Amino acid sequence: MSGSSTADGTAPTAMVAIETATETVGVAVRSPTGLDAEFTLTGRRRHVETLTPALEHLLGQVGLAPSDIGVVAVDIGPGLFTGLRVGVSAAKGLAQSLGIGIVGATSLDILTAAAVAAGHDGPVLACVDARRGEVFACVRETTRDATSRRSVPRDHVGAALFAPDALVAALQRLGGTNVVAVGDGAVRYADTLAAVPGVDIVTSALTFPPPRTLLDLAAARLDGGEAPVAPLYMREADATSNFERAARS
Repeated sequence: MSGSSTADGTAPTAMVAIETATETVGVAVRSPTGLDAEFTLTGRRRHVETLTPALEHLLGQVGLAPSDIGVVAVDIGPGLFTGLRVGVSAAKGLAQSLGIGIVGATSLDILTAAAVAAGHDGPVLACVDARRGEVFACVRETTRDATSRRSVPRDHVGAALFAPDALVAALQRLGGTNVVAVGDGAVRYADTLAAVPGVDIVTSALTFPPPRTLLDLAAARLDGGEAPVAPLYMREADATSNFERAARS
């Protein structure tokens, strides 16, 4: 299977991907023969209750046992803190129990790669709803023949936490360049972002990072020997920030 070898050059028996960065709970499984299965559930915020049963169901659908898994891929954020904690903890627990490796990819990378896979060519705004009136976002130049990205030629928008108005200002500095916007953050603030010349909001698809795209990214990064990475929250947990504010008062 293309892009499925581990860092030492051996092919894994199977791969699974765990996606919990947004309200969507997603799992994807790939068998050694390249057979894919994917499950997503959006809108209920039941990450804990949904994740493990979904993985067990998909493994059964493609005829695999947990012991067949060779690699775990997980979205490491940015995104909703609780959802990320559930997904990363599940990936770590699975990897530790099976003695296998973890490959991480950011939610913004996954959304960008999914836009490329959907046929978009040019700058892509990946935008994840961060709640509290903010979004995690970046703009990257893309090409349809590769998931690698080159910097936007002018005023590249790096991954950061934005208020919608600040993101609009960053997009306006692109000078009307055509930008495709994907992700639940783009959908939530569609009216605000659509006022920027050149920005096209994709509202019917790519509202969350697809688990199958995460599989593809993880496979490519394994081929390149990329080491596992830590979660990327970009903002401290609400419980931590609330405690610190109370201590200062």
